[in-house]
Amino acid sequence: MSELHGRRRYQVVHKTAYTYDLPVTTSYGRGCLRPRASTQQTLLEHLLTVEPAPRIVDETRDLFGNHTHYFEIHTDHERFEVVKDSTVEVEWPEVDLSALDEYTVADAARTLRADSTLDPVETALYTLPSRHVELSGPVRAFAEQAIPDRRPLGEAIEALYREIYSGFTYTKGATTVNSTLSEVLVTRAGVCQDFAHLAVACFRAMGLPARYVSGYIETTPPAGEQKLAGSDATHAWVSVLTPGAGWVDLDPTNNHLADSRYIVTAWGRDFRDVSPLRGVIFTEATKSTLSVAVDVVPLD
Repeated sequence: MSELHGRRRYQVVHKTAYTYDLPVTTSYGRGCLRPRASTQQTLLEHLLTVEPAPRIVDETRDLFGNHTHYFEIHTDHERFEVVKDSTVEVEWPEVDLSALDEYTVADAARTLRADSTLDPVETALYTLPSRHVELSGPVRAFAEQAIPDRRPLGEAIEALYREIYSGFTYTKGATTVNSTLSEVLVTRAGVCQDFAHLAVACFRAMGLPARYVSGYIETTPPAGEQKLAGSDATHAWVSVLTPGAGWVDLDPTNNHLADSRYIVTAWGRDFRDVSPLRGVIFTEATKSTLSVAVDVVPLD
């Protein structure tokens, strides 16, 4: 087994704080904050702290099986902070992409459509377009060039993450939450969220169910430098459903398959389904400041 696929344990601390120039009287929020359990991940500990203390806190599961928290704050406040502190154990299996080459992209799509053991609602959710995953003409053209119908499936998965990694530039500020994939294809720049949406769109355009995955990845500082507290960040990648191997996770931002450095919080059709925090506030404030600090700490 590769070292990158061995068992690892991490502590993840994710702190989000908003500061307002005038008091907020009421705040309603919801977010995907608790890492989800899966075949490759075990949640050992989880603590969620919200300040000021909410009047109502509720945890439930959404349509995709993610843990979501809802809270209401009814006391005046000029600062709002959410801290999640989780300990997880992670062990991702190695995926033999060459074994998937017995299928072409078109063969795999047909096989999955005919598989009666799959939930038809789930496969439809991950195959149809969604808010941030458009299947426009330019997107379909890009998909057909990168992973044509006759391309062997394993080869196609590798080709897609390599194509996005080599053909697009990671540039903060190049896109906004409202940027479309057609615009990303023109500018050839974006961040992990954009590259994940593009890869998801390509698989869906070719008939393969694909989901957007949100979480974290362990990072290391440059040689000779010390890692700064709070310097990590949330990350996004892609999971595609395949015949035989099930869901295969790939990271077009970093040009490889997911391994035991990857920690999953949630998955869905696109970013909108797995946003860490969103909500509504009642206030006369005109200015707010957001600060986010993330630490992914290896415990082994």
